[in-house]
Amino acid sequence: MARKARQWCAELVSSTGKRLFSDRWLYLAIACYCVAGATVLIIFGRGNEMAYGLYFDQWTYLFLFFMPVMAIILDWAWIVVRFNEQRSIAILKTLSPHRLAHMLSGMALLMGLMFFQGTFTSIKNVLPDLRGGFLYDRWLADIDMWLSFGTDPWVHLAGLFKNDVVRAAIDTNYGRVWFVLCFGGLFYVATSPRAADLRVRYVSMFMLVWVVCGNILAGLFISAGPVFYGAVTGDKGRFAGLSDMLSSGEWASNAAMFQRYLWSLHESGATGLGSGISAFPSVHVGLITLNALFIKDISPKAGAVAFAYVAFVMASSVFLGWHYAVDGYASLLVVGLMHYALKRLLSPAQRAPSAISPHVATASA
Repeated sequence: MARKARQWCAELVSSTGKRLFSDRWLYLAIACYCVAGATVLIIFGRGNEMAYGLYFDQWTYLFLFFMPVMAIILDWAWIVVRFNEQRSIAILKTLSPHRLAHMLSGMALLMGLMFFQGTFTSIKNVLPDLRGGFLYDRWLADIDMWLSFGTDPWVHLAGLFKNDVVRAAIDTNYGRVWFVLCFGGLFYVATSPRAADLRVRYVSMFMLVWVVCGNILAGLFISAGPVFYGAVTGDKGRFAGLSDMLSSGEWASNAAMFQRYLWSLHESGATGLGSGISAFPSVHVGLITLNALFIKDISPKAGAVAFAYVAFVMASSVFLGWHYAVDGYASLLVVGLMHYALKRLLSPAQRAPSAISPHVATASA
């Protein structure tokens, strides 16, 4: 018994080490991004605004406790429902060193992404000051109106979504369901043997969406979004109806409360969880597009459903005042190009016999 326990522990340590080593380029990318972000902040005299500590409590609770517990519950529920005579074999497979190594190495990678997320927020917070304010809201709003035949797109959507129950559902989906789908998907890919062949490419794309859409393009085309349009342009009338719709009457959105929170942080120069304001392009749309592209690669039919959900999120971002419609269009285009470029770059290496062990390939089937 003791010999089997030692062998099990040795296999767990060995398998975990191999998984950590296979993720070495992801850790290197995280480290380079964090160093680059800290350097930018220090150069511009904003080193005291680094936001690494903001995510520690929530991120560790989410990825070291809540999601692992949920994964265990779902695994055991599946075993109880699916298996009968072979239930003991299924339990042993769930507790195998191979399965646990993926879980542990994935959780370690997710902790690395906590520092990545802190760097992202740190940079996003200072973008308006580095660029001298929000410069492109008028341009983006005018492009939106031109593409929507002379009317701001939110007006069409407000006429379409008149029911308070529907509006509340849109608000809940955008703020909560979206979060579960995006970060639940990230946890699954990082920790499941079934997603082993997608892990590096998926996490790479996850980071690219935040950096390219949320830092680089957001900085180049710095904008605040429709709900903040009056505050940054001085034209308080253009989107006044949108703000009134979001914050008054029987239906008042959670989005409006969070928007007030973000603007109060922006005005005070403070840093908080999720702080920082930028509209173009939409990271919200970018991340859900990322999931849709990977789903489409696995199943075209499921991909069609996933892209229908992307369209719903894009419309919701405009209806809730976070984004101009063009913000979502740009994210869809940019993320699509990055996805296929990275797929072309990494897929040959992933298809090589040495890239995926037979054991992993079998578990992924």
